[in-house]
Amino acid sequence: MCGSLLLTLNLLVILSLGLIFNVAHSMRFDLQSGTTKCISEDIKSNAMTVGKYSVINPNDGFPLPDTHKITLRVNSPHGNNYHHGDHVEAGNFAFTAAESGDYSACFWVPDHKAPVTVTIDFEWRTGVAAKDWSNVAKKGQVDTMELELKKLHDTVTSIHDEMFYLREREEEMQQLNRATNSKMATFSFLSLVVCLSVAGLQFWHLKTFFERKKLL
Repeated sequence: MCGSLLLTLNLLVILSLGLIFNVAHSMRFDLQSGTTKCISEDIKSNAMTVGKYSVINPNDGFPLPDTHKITLRVNSPHGNNYHHGDHVEAGNFAFTAAESGDYSACFWVPDHKAPVTVTIDFEWRTGVAAKDWSNVAKKGQVDTMELELKKLHDTVTSIHDEMFYLREREEEMQQLNRATNSKMATFSFLSLVVCLSVAGLQFWHLKTFFERKKLL
C-alpha cells in the first residue's frame, strides 16, 4: 500500500515538473491593422517546437477578407528565420532549435485606410508537449499504460536536459556577475586615484598661491 502510494506521488511530481519545463502556449488575441505583436519563447538547443496559427473569420460561411490576412515571421535569438508566412490566413511551423535562447514569433497586419481588428488563434508547443502522441500510439500500437510510460520517459529526459541547461545558464550569469564586479572594482580604484590626484593638485596649487603671497 505504501509502495503504491509512493509510486503515485513520484509520478505526480514528474508530471508536474513536466508541465513546468515543457510548455504548450495556446492563446487568442486581437491585432489592429498596421501593428505588430511578438511572442517569445525560451527554447534550449536541440528541443523540438511546433506552432499553429489561424485567423478567425469574422463572417462565417464567407471567404476570409484580404484585409484580415497576416504575415508571420519566426526568428531565432541570432536572427535566423525559421518560418515566414506572407499574407496568409493560417499556417503551421515545426523545427528543432539549433541554439538556446528566446525565439520570437512576430505577427503583422498590413495597414488599411479603414482600420480593422484581426483575431488570431495561436498555439506554440515545445519539448515533450510538441510531440504528437496520438501518432505515436497509432504507429507503435501500444496500450494506454505503455503510452503513459513513454510520455513519462520523455518527460524525465526533458527535465534532465532542462536541469543541465539551467545549470549552464546559471554558470553564464555567475561569470557575468564576476566580470561585472571586477570591472566595478577597477572603476572604483581608478575613481579613487583620480579623486586623490585632484585633491593633491588642489593642495599643491593652494600651497603655491599662499607661498607667492608670503602668507606661509
